[in-house]
Amino acid sequence: MKSVKDSLLQRRSIRRYERETVSDADMNLIYEAIRNTPTSYNGQQFSVIDISDQEVKEKLYALTNQKQIKTCNHFLLFLADYHKIDVLADKKGIDMPQFTHTVDGIIVGVVDATLAMMSAVAMAESLGLGTCCVGYARTVAPEAVSQIVNLPQHTFVVCGLAIGVPRELPDMKPKQPASLVIHHNEYRQDDMAPDLEAYDAEITRYNTTRAGDKTTNDWCGHIISYYREAMKYRMLSALRRRGFDMEH
Repeated sequence: MKSVKDSLLQRRSIRRYERETVSDADMNLIYEAIRNTPTSYNGQQFSVIDISDQEVKEKLYALTNQKQIKTCNHFLLFLADYHKIDVLADKKGIDMPQFTHTVDGIIVGVVDATLAMMSAVAMAESLGLGTCCVGYARTVAPEAVSQIVNLPQHTFVVCGLAIGVPRELPDMKPKQPASLVIHHNEYRQDDMAPDLEAYDAEITRYNTTRAGDKTTNDWCGHIISYYREAMKYRMLSALRRRGFDMEH
């Protein structure tokens, strides 16, 4: 088992996997790490669907065109989930407030599910497995994905996670320096542009020299192109159909 240091500092996204099956023992450790995730109020406002059925993975791949979904051994969907507490509140005759109609209700569910995903990533990486987070599982076709995995109301997909035995070891992508990520006591007040320009250039160098497919993409322009594409998503409507009708 790898150390926490190596698991976190050497992590990279894996998109090609061996056909080898992840052992039940390893998956149980990942499940236990997920279960032990810290959550808001200990409300555990999340659930996970572990998809190992190849037919289901192929359906999700057909929607997303993300090859890691069909080639991984397990594809985990992390959900914001208020359905479980709805069920028990109804059973106990407790009036359920419309927390799902608030922005904070959305945030709480997203944070809980995201923390759970990172717990899974850390455990999987420590076991020598490869992982790849797939945000497109949330945005590509929310209703179609919900139907494929039979989601009840008051749940929605936050992110997907591919897990498997790695078939590749990609070059590590450069991350922003600590000076841009870690602020001390207050948000830094000096001019960040030089540090950001240097990082932008570093990303371009990485993309033009990395192993495998090469591009001339920078960081700023490339990420903004993703934002432009994401402007086409209609997530508010999708969330409202899932029972999250934000009022405040």
